[in-house]
Amino acid sequence: MYKLIAIDLDGTLLNSYGQISEKNKIALQEAQKKGAEIVLSSGRSSNSVKNLANEIGNTKYIICGNGSLIYDLQKEEIIYDKFIDKKKALQIIKICEENSIYYNVYTESMVIAKTLSNNVLFYHQENANKADYRKTKINLVENIYNYVENLENENILKFTISDKSSIIFSSIIKKLRNIKNIDVLDVAHMTRKIIKAGTEEVSLEYYYTEITSENVDKWNAIEWLADKLDIRREEIMAIGDNVNDKLMIENAGMGVAMGNSAPCIKEIADKVVASNNEDGVAEAVAL
Repeated sequence: MYKLIAIDLDGTLLNSYGQISEKNKIALQEAQKKGAEIVLSSGRSSNSVKNLANEIGNTKYIICGNGSLIYDLQKEEIIYDKFIDKKKALQIIKICEENSIYYNVYTESMVIAKTLSNNVLFYHQENANKADYRKTKINLVENIYNYVENLENENILKFTISDKSSIIFSSIIKKLRNIKNIDVLDVAHMTRKIIKAGTEEVSLEYYYTEITSENVDKWNAIEWLADKLDIRREEIMAIGDNVNDKLMIENAGMGVAMGNSAPCIKEIADKVVASNNEDGVAEAVAL
């Protein structure tokens, strides 16, 4: 059995509606009883990941912001961090504003945005079925630059940039790559999520990328945690579906791709399981 199982959330543990299936919950709880460390490893903010960790009975560690931080849930403290400097964040915001591109700022506790669109609209819909204390906090502000400039006691994990047009999206990516000491995730395909509007299902489709501080990656955080816990690489399983899961799937002793994964992720995985809507995580944990 693998001693540490790192699991992505969106597109992996969560289905298209942002929910964890009962079959996945039971599989993870059983793995924990057998001694495995279940580590949710997500691009989401800390509060959002904490809430989902509670759903599966996870009581130890979570990785947030694509590896920007590791949080010890028992001690209620950050034990590893690589945040984006505020000056660097303001530089990114300025470029996004000048180019009229949709973007969000992720801090430890919230997602900052101007409007409910793309990923933020999905989080908003996801919140509708959750108790207040389990909701992803969305802070809508008119002037993000001024808000972040005056932000205190909040660390910035990452940015998400998105657009429905591949031409507009590619153009802004080129400009962002000129900023020093940040990493811009290389994503070439559209993300697809589903929300409910009354009795109808609406598909959200958009190109996106994520910006973090330099050398931030889920695998770097996993490797640091494994060293702390005296767990060898061969004893680690990593499960994911997208480009921000690439390094952890490549480097873990067992790298698992979901059935709904991007083709480039399936190619590097040791094993491909069922999709996020077909309890693929439960299948992976049983390997």
